[in-house]
Amino acid sequence: MMGVFLDLFTVVAVVAGLVLFVAGTAGLLRFPDTLSRLHALSKADNLGLGFVVLGLLPRMGDVAAVVKLVVIWLLVLFSSAIVAQLIARSVGRKGPR
Repeated sequence: MMGVFLDLFTVVAVVAGLVLFVAGTAGLLRFPDTLSRLHALSKADNLGLGFVVLGLLPRMGDVAAVVKLVVIWLLVLFSSAIVAQLIARSVGRKGPR
């Protein structure tokens, strides 16, 4: 019974992550200016990756694998925040396109 619940949880979380990835991509393609595109992409992708990691956590065999997944997700969060800030500053200096 618990295995079925974990399977369902994994599928729901990974599908939610996939939906957020698709929404971020749609925002990237449809929004008019750079800052709107950047906002849509960074928020949706970070949350989407969080759902994918959350869905994969019950499938990990040991604690080391869980820690690796969480560390990768945190590195992506920090790096995307830094890159988004740098792009926003660059756009702010040059003006929106």
